[in-house]
Amino acid sequence: MSSQSSLLMVGIDGPIGSGKTTLIDAICRRLRSHCEIAVIANDAFTLEDAAFLIRGETLSAERIRGVQTRGASHVAMNLSAIDDLKRKIPCLEIILIESDGDNLSARFSSALFNLTIYVVDVAAGDRIPRKGGAGIAKSDLLVINKIDLAPYVGVSLSVMEQEIRKVRGPLPYAFTNLKTGNGIDCVVEAIRACKSA
Repeated sequence: MSSQSSLLMVGIDGPIGSGKTTLIDAICRRLRSHCEIAVIANDAFTLEDAAFLIRGETLSAERIRGVQTRGASHVAMNLSAIDDLKRKIPCLEIILIESDGDNLSARFSSALFNLTIYVVDVAAGDRIPRKGGAGIAKSDLLVINKIDLAPYVGVSLSVMEQEIRKVRGPLPYAFTNLKTGNGIDCVVEAIRACKSA
């Protein structure tokens, strides 16, 4: 990466309720003692995700920004939040930007991000990969979350994995259970690899 792009921008997208904020919490807890990290959490009508991260002391409050999108274009608001974080934390290395559940890449140019992570809930069904769209097919990393629910919602993880491979080809994916931490290492390693590239 050039010096201009030495700040790693990670876009985290996916439907509402898929576990994006919980994933961000887990990522930050793994990385916060190793690098300078911050978060921008987009919410459509509240600042609930940012408040959750601040309350849980995921990071210090100065490293977390909430953006209330009201379902409208939020590029300017996010760019302003990025600039504010860079001013207040000059040595910042990573910013995680969480979508409001309404397609971050459609609102932002994908060129803003060095790494895109798309999160789906296993309860969406084992055939969701082939129905999915650009986030599932083209994100740098696909995260299938809440795998502990699979037996309760009639989902076969092996069928889901077959569908993922058909749709994504060689692009990576991870199965996660964020309650137990299962699979989070794959996500963190993808971020570390991108940061060191």
